[in-house]
Amino acid sequence: MDEEGSARVRARVAVADLVATSLIAYVEARAALARRRHAGDLSPADHRRVVRDLDDDWERYVRLEVTERLVHDAAGLADRHRLRAYDALHLASARALGGDRADPTVFASWDDALDAAAAREGFRVLRG
Repeated sequence: MDEEGSARVRARVAVADLVATSLIAYVEARAALARRRHAGDLSPADHRRVVRDLDDDWERYVRLEVTERLVHDAAGLADRHRLRAYDALHLASARALGGDRADPTVFASWDDALDAAAAREGFRVLRG
């Protein structure tokens, strides 16, 4: 039942010093799982198991709050890179982490436009 890239993400997370995401990732994940359940791609039992796994993993992540400052940064990124709103918030969240650009943050998404924008912003892209 793994989605494209799941193994690559798990391997990278296993060696990462820090795994971070925007708080909006939780609602996005749950919405995607609900769509799959209602479409019949996930049985009710599988859905419950995957949600439980998400909840267990969620506590291990650094979760970045969606603040007014982050929203303004995301708006600029949306304009500069022609990103959708949530994609811009994810990229702004990654930028908010800061970090050492000698060992840049690895940005993971499975969206071509978002990956391209992240690369232009100086991130290493997991799919790249």
